Amino acid sequence: MGTTRQLTAVIGREDNAYVALCPELDIASQGDTVEVARRNLIEALELFLESADPTEVSRRLHSEVFVTRVEVPVG
Repeated sequence: MGTTRQLTAVIGREDNAYVALCPELDIASQGDTVEVARRNLIEALELFLESADPTEVSRRLHSEVFVTRVEVPVG
């Protein structure tokens, strides 16, 4: 078994589906539920990491990703 890497998954609802995004690699997937979107993102990430050239992974990989909430005045 190989090594593992922790990546970020940001999941949001868009119309009738959930979109899951990994900002470190800018890879996204979707599903009918949060869990399906999450599983589909994991599969997309695995396929990318298995098939991409190491230089492509290195080029796309953002080592620092910050997920936070902001408050913005409206109106």
